[in-house]
Amino acid sequence: MILDAVFHEGRDANLPCLVWLHGFLGNRKEWESFSEHFTDWPQLFIDLPGHGKSADIPAEGFVQVDKLLRKTLFSYNILKYWLIGYSLGGRVAMYHACQGENTGLRGLRGLIVEGSHPGLTDENARQDRKSSDQQWAQRLRTQPLKVVLDDWYQQAVFQSLNDQQRASLIAQRCQNNAQSLAAMLEATSLGNQPDLKAMLKQLPLPFYYLCGERDEKFRAVATGLELSPHLITAAGHNAHRENPIAFTGCLLNLLRKPIEETP
Repeated sequence: MILDAVFHEGRDANLPCLVWLHGFLGNRKEWESFSEHFTDWPQLFIDLPGHGKSADIPAEGFVQVDKLLRKTLFSYNILKYWLIGYSLGGRVAMYHACQGENTGLRGLRGLIVEGSHPGLTDENARQDRKSSDQQWAQRLRTQPLKVVLDDWYQQAVFQSLNDQQRASLIAQRCQNNAQSLAAMLEATSLGNQPDLKAMLKQLPLPFYYLCGERDEKFRAVATGLELSPHLITAAGHNAHRENPIAFTGCLLNLLRKPIEETP
């Protein structure tokens, strides 16, 4: 079994493939609108389990999600790649990057995450997050999806969204399968995610952290990773949607950086 995905050929076959991973409630179309700006690179746009055309693919946790990701990369013969992930997609990317050489992780060339958490250290915080996600999952299973999403996007992390942006997101997300979302939310709860901070600090490859300048929570997360976040102006948590031009420019600069610095 592999994840549903769309592959775009790049103009330069020698460049690593850009593998795009969306956030919770999204799908690969979240990123496909950016594809025209990165046509030099091969690109793979993936629907994560429980989302988009992978809605019927179950996942019991990060280990299984990572196996599905690896099988999907293998099926497209992707031997060298960057992972670019937002929120949940960023957490999947960070988990993948921390699996190390011993599991055959030799093709990863770099990691770019936007507004993603590396994991909770405190056990009480982990239990609180699991409990919160279970409550959201129960609501997804029992209440109209629009009602749940109306409340979801009122959370503090989304406070920078205006009414029009919030309404647009809700309209798009209502196309999801609520039962599949509930299962994925529980499986990949931040409370179930390993604390990856120590391993991320030791990564022997480029690791860049992006977030909106108004996203105070994830600016602090980047500081905790001892990284200087690349701030997207005039944006909050969903920076790539709120300021796609600035996000694209930042990403292009980062992707070209290793090439320019190679002797």
